[in-house]
Amino acid sequence: MKFTLSWLKTHLETDADLATITKKLTDLGLEVEGVEDKAETLKPFVVGYVVEAVQHPNADRLRVCKVDAGNGIVQVVCGAPNARTGMKGVFAPVGTHVPGTGLDLKAGKIRGEESNGMLCSARELGLGQDHDGIIELPDDAPVGQSFVEYRGLHDPVIEIKITPDRADCLGVFGVARDLASAGLGKLKPIAETHIPGTFKSPIQWSIDESAKAGVLYTAGRYFKGVKNGPSPQWLQDRLTSIGLRPISALVDITNFVTFDLCRPLHVFDADKVKGHVMMRSAKAGETIEALDGKTYTLEPGMIVIADTQGPEAIGGIMGGLVSGCSETTTNVFLEAALFDPINTAKTGRKLGIQSDARYRNERGLDPQSEIWGIDVATRLILELCGGEVSELTTAGTIPAGTREIAFRPSRVLALGGVEVPVAKQKQILIDLGFKVAETGADTWSVTTPTFRADVEGEADVVEEVMRVHGFDHIPATSLPQLTALPVVAVTLGQKRVQQAKRLLAVRGLNETVTFSFMPGNVAAMFAGTHALVPLANPISADLDVMRPSILGNLLMAAARNASRGFADLGLFEIGPTYLGEGPKDQILAATGIRVGTTPRHWQVKQRPLDAFDAKADAVALLSAFGVPVENLQIEALAPSHYHPGQSAVLRLGPTILAQFGALHPKVLKDLDVKGPAVGFEVFLERLPQPRSKGTGRPLLNASSFQPVERDFAFIVDATVAAEKLVKAAKGADKALITEVKLFDVFQGGSLPEGKKSVALSVVLQPREKTLTDAEIEAVSAKIVAAVNKATGGELRK
Repeated sequence: MKFTLSWLKTHLETDADLATITKKLTDLGLEVEGVEDKAETLKPFVVGYVVEAVQHPNADRLRVCKVDAGNGIVQVVCGAPNARTGMKGVFAPVGTHVPGTGLDLKAGKIRGEESNGMLCSARELGLGQDHDGIIELPDDAPVGQSFVEYRGLHDPVIEIKITPDRADCLGVFGVARDLASAGLGKLKPIAETHIPGTFKSPIQWSIDESAKAGVLYTAGRYFKGVKNGPSPQWLQDRLTSIGLRPISALVDITNFVTFDLCRPLHVFDADKVKGHVMMRSAKAGETIEALDGKTYTLEPGMIVIADTQGPEAIGGIMGGLVSGCSETTTNVFLEAALFDPINTAKTGRKLGIQSDARYRNERGLDPQSEIWGIDVATRLILELCGGEVSELTTAGTIPAGTREIAFRPSRVLALGGVEVPVAKQKQILIDLGFKVAETGADTWSVTTPTFRADVEGEADVVEEVMRVHGFDHIPATSLPQLTALPVVAVTLGQKRVQQAKRLLAVRGLNETVTFSFMPGNVAAMFAGTHALVPLANPISADLDVMRPSILGNLLMAAARNASRGFADLGLFEIGPTYLGEGPKDQILAATGIRVGTTPRHWQVKQRPLDAFDAKADAVALLSAFGVPVENLQIEALAPSHYHPGQSAVLRLGPTILAQFGALHPKVLKDLDVKGPAVGFEVFLERLPQPRSKGTGRPLLNASSFQPVERDFAFIVDATVAAEKLVKAAKGADKALITEVKLFDVFQGGSLPEGKKSVALSVVLQPREKTLTDAEIEAVSAKIVAAVNKATGGELRK
């Protein structure tokens, strides 16, 4: 919300300076985000007189101007079409910072002609969007005078941040009312003189049954014989000071009332309206070309203002181009309505329209503004555009808009921590527009004003008193000393998340934090057989579904990094994934990817990443949480976004704890990820609970006897998984065999077709005595027999 200091003082009679006003605004909860002082910004600019303007000898669209800026004649090369001999404009000397361009002027040559300064347009000065030509000043403008002095730009622009509950301060009058209640001046009341109409309006209002939930009340007046030209300078200055572009007197009036009094209005060219106007629900498939030049397709439930030819405006949001006012408009219909805030917000979000009218209507307007808002606009139209005005035409009923709240003054101390005198509490509430009636020794009946729909209970009234009295009056009080610190309530799941983050970071992966949503076409790659979970109100059109896997977000992040020169990288994120809308369909997953090749190292040859790198990450994570990795089953059942021949899942019984592998080439191509990429997903909430408190590590049972290591090579079918051989060998003698490792796989050569050789290293650890050769041979025989039984493997000769 922006306004100038002079604009504020049209409603607030005060001698307070700018610093005092801005501090008090922040104290009142209307946080000042910035103050722009154009007097300082435009200080170097002066009124210049073009003594001579001739055609540039080397450029068709440039003119060489001799400019008198009050201290001598300087030459300026100007490209404005309206630069001519005898005109007066705004001159910027060399060294001036031009706010509209962000550049500092330097002396130089343009197409061979010297240029020592600049004649400026409104946009270059930051005073509007007009850039078709340079500013033309009247003939009586004093040459050499400061442009700030000449135009009276000693008017700082204040920008404040409005919280959603303070819709009443979306007008300058509301801001002035808050400052007056804080003792910073006297509020000037709105002139509410009603101007009677001289004829019955040819256009009448009605509210259709389909719109009664979305429109409470609407009013309008018909004006005939108006002249719609440029608005006066004071009105244009008001609008341009806050970044609005003056259009015409009729449109400027509605914009002015919107920002001045928080009363959105709309004017229709009455000659373009066919028949009477009605508030109704839109029909399916109806379209409207709005004033922003875009065509919107409407849905049932959206409120439109329609005549016999169709929608003329989107209720509470934006008018239509078909009935917009222009310079030729002579008959006007003025509209003011009270729309349902929720319906307005839903419509605006669905259509993607951000407008000043929507911003105010969806936060709730003062119901009484329907009455005085029309009157204020009527006076301005008659004053600036002339014409005659009709009687008021209305439909619906204005709601009361007030609440009676039982309030105890003693609650200010109880809830606010500050003793505020009762008389001062009462005066604060009255100054804010509340009505106060004493009903007992410590009980009041407080009636809220119609413009404060956010005040609903006693605590809200306390907040209003404290806000105006000053939150800085609340004393700083130390918390009582605790005899014992409370136990930190951290769940096992929360601990595991932190442990997983540390472990994955140690393994060289960088943590990321991405949105829980993603584009629907990307989500479809990772959803498998699960249905996508769409968003009813996405923050962006391309983030329209919840993510079924974090892999998609990580791969998109990898593609962005690659485009910036970081091709080989590892990323991880721990967060929820969404496989449906049910309570058990949200799964917490530790997800990571590695892209490219292994790091360069002088001892190790660099190679492309493969599925076993992803497996190592997943297994390391599972091992850290005490999962018996040696008991896990590995099966090639990974989802379709993994490479079908280079991926698997890790199961403990029927429960899938993790899945890993190389990512599918089509997924990588669609997401523009170059090179090999592998990933893993560990489902933290599926991990088994520890059997007892503590770390879960078994006691150390070291043996004083030397271990024995034996190697075995088995010939098995090529389709047999090596895991089966490892498990069979380890189960041959659980007391002696402590470790089994796969160290070689060989195919071809002298081996039969369809066969492979799998070599295992087995470690025997005696506990009671040194093993004899006979005992070692006996265990070896058990190993060979166990492998043969489980896989049909024969010991390689």
